Amino acid sequence: MRKDFSRLPGERVITWLLLCWDNGASSLELEGREAKQLGSLSREGDIDKAIGKKAQALSLWRRLLSSVRERYPFSEDVTCHSGKWTTMERGVQYLRELTMWEMVYYDRNNARLPTDPDEVQCT
Repeated sequence: MRKDFSRLPGERVITWLLLCWDNGASSLELEGREAKQLGSLSREGDIDKAIGKKAQALSLWRRLLSSVRERYPFSEDVTCHSGKWTTMERGVQYLRELTMWEMVYYDRNNARLPTDPDEVQCT
């Protein structure tokens, strides 16, 4: 699991979250003690501590989103890829990262909002 969900050195948080989604973090249910045993996934102590903070069974995906939000409470603290993109693939990647950023910072108490980044309308 560490191989599929570990953040690479220098990788942006949003890019890492997107990779975790793509690797199936939403399908892994973990209790708090199991999440703690994952060790350092994010390369940031505050995020890694928060991943195993809640005792109840939650998906790794929910743990990652809430941990990043807890570590970076202000949306200005987390950035997406900036600059121009010159290929369709980079453009799609940029839009997916924007969607991921919106997922981290939207109101999770609103039950009507999607939990799947592929269902989020990116503006």
